[in-house]
Amino acid sequence: MTDFEEIYSKHSPQIYRVCMGYFNDADQAKDITQETFISVWKNLDTFRNQSHISTWIFRIATNNCLRALEKSKRVVTTELPLNLPAVHEETQEEKLAFLYQCINELEETERIIISLVLEDLPQAEIAEIVGLTPGNTRVKIHRIKEKLAIKFKTNGQFR
Repeated sequence: MTDFEEIYSKHSPQIYRVCMGYFNDADQAKDITQETFISVWKNLDTFRNQSHISTWIFRIATNNCLRALEKSKRVVTTELPLNLPAVHEETQEEKLAFLYQCINELEETERIIISLVLEDLPQAEIAEIVGLTPGNTRVKIHRIKEKLAIKFKTNGQFR
């Protein structure tokens, strides 16, 4: 197995989930994940090991997500509301869809941060990826979790 194949198999599921946090759209998340690993493939020889390779890959992915968001803001779209059924017990898939919907409603930096938290990245690495101090990152993570908890409680997700 080549270095790239190992990198791809290890990191692509995480990158896909981060992209889902941005877009809540499986096809778009797959596209951005693919774009990310095309960039990794093309630039792997320029990686200087000044940080973890995962930090470098997450930075590429978040930059790709932000560019895609900027493009989508220029295109006028109408979204259909996502109504989760309240009558039956929700499946894990429905809960996950609701989580991604809530994450998608956060501001861009918050989406990046919480997506990386969900991937169990250390706070110091998250701070490096988003360009914040570790202290500021810790505070933002706490506030984001509070926002998401309120959204979940408001929509009856915590029982």
